[in-house]
Amino acid sequence: MRTMTETAKKKRGMPSSFTILLLLLAIVAVITVVISGTSGGAVTAARPSDFFTAPVKGFADALPVCLFVMILGGFLGMMTETGALDNGIAVLVKKLHGREIMLVPVLMLIFSLGGTTYGMCEETVPFYALLAATMMAAGFDPLVGAATVLLGAGCGCLGSTVNPFAVGAAVDALTGVGIEVNQTIIIGLGLVLWAVTTLISIAFVMNYAKKVKADKGSTILSMQELKDAEEAHGAAAAEVTKDVKLTGRQKAVLGIFTFTFAVMIVGFIPLADLNAGVAGFFDNGVYDAEGNVITQAWSAVITGLPIGQWYFDEASTWFFVMAIVIGIVGGLSEKKIVDTFITGAADMMSVVLIIALARGISVLMAATGLDVYVLDAAANALAGLSGVIFAPMSFLVYFGLSFLIPSTSGMATVSMPIMGPLAAELGFAPEVMVMIFSAAIGVVNLFTPTSGAIMGGLALAKVEWTTWLKFALKLIVVLTIVCAVILTIACVMI
Repeated sequence: MRTMTETAKKKRGMPSSFTILLLLLAIVAVITVVISGTSGGAVTAARPSDFFTAPVKGFADALPVCLFVMILGGFLGMMTETGALDNGIAVLVKKLHGREIMLVPVLMLIFSLGGTTYGMCEETVPFYALLAATMMAAGFDPLVGAATVLLGAGCGCLGSTVNPFAVGAAVDALTGVGIEVNQTIIIGLGLVLWAVTTLISIAFVMNYAKKVKADKGSTILSMQELKDAEEAHGAAAAEVTKDVKLTGRQKAVLGIFTFTFAVMIVGFIPLADLNAGVAGFFDNGVYDAEGNVITQAWSAVITGLPIGQWYFDEASTWFFVMAIVIGIVGGLSEKKIVDTFITGAADMMSVVLIIALARGISVLMAATGLDVYVLDAAANALAGLSGVIFAPMSFLVYFGLSFLIPSTSGMATVSMPIMGPLAAELGFAPEVMVMIFSAAIGVVNLFTPTSGAIMGGLALAKVEWTTWLKFALKLIVVLTIVCAVILTIACVMI
């Protein structure tokens, strides 16, 4: 039987994520120069300074996410230093002996639920490294871990039901231009898209995982990727072969670790918008009749905002505090805590730079007006089409636009005031247009290199973007066709 390394030696190296993003940035700059002369002033030609400063401006624009990733690195470094993370993974895999494949459907379902309810995307970045190590320990490869996170959360976002950053922003944009929206239709159509695409993706990942489990040589990772993954995640994977037992301190650290992630996830969910009772359970603050704070919620004492109102600044604060707590409970000295946190944060710099460079592309397109110009041109081309043609063509339009504007809330804000009235004017349900937008940007955000979450997450898992594209391309084509068919039927029938 061939080993992963033996097979990988035959594979040629691929361009790095930095090279790919720089090429894309250059292509966008050239496109703005070409179009500017015929756009009637709608597009401004990118100057050399625009190209060179785009990564820096992208870093500034993505600073909250970048800081979150760095602090996350310190947090994970603290976990590794205590030995609790490596030993915990080993104990989990040993308990699942013979049933390791069940990690894939269970975890993908959990991530997809996060995606459909609150748009779990950037928040998944911490899980890439963790699941890469877990899947390696279970006998798979780090690509299985990356796929579990990316496809799980991605299919959830694709089939958004109450996701405030996708359907919520889209509905708000439509309401702003006087179009009433039926939320029941959106939720129902979202559930169909979510269920179908999630099941297809789970089957796809499980099939690949089984092949790698049976034959390590069937991995599609390159030799360099395997080497990097071994250096980053090999220690945790190696613990599975030992007779590992958790100490009392390590059990306490794992409990804190689980609590930390659970609070982070709930912190991003707009609980007050979903269920007042649930919000009250997590937010124990005391308020007067006007809603003024009498006693702050416990989470607000730490982060400044109660759970359910968090964003990246609050999440960064939470991980920073809990990293110190873990270091103390884990028995580390003050100097060791400081050194470990700094080293862990430093290990994330390559990921941070990838996120900044990816965001720089979006910044350049917005600054030159290229994104809005393409949107207006696409809307004009769709006018007068029948439902059978309008739906798939609208899906393709959003598919293309999503490369220009990978942000779901940004896309909704820019496009819905144009695409929503167009659909209503032609006699089609605006609710279907909302889901066309959600599904299209959802599919694109499974692989677009302009997404900092994807590029950063893959970098943590030690999987190159080109490898990911090779792995997921067939699935992406299938999901695109399935979504287009479902949405076309909905457009005609609703």
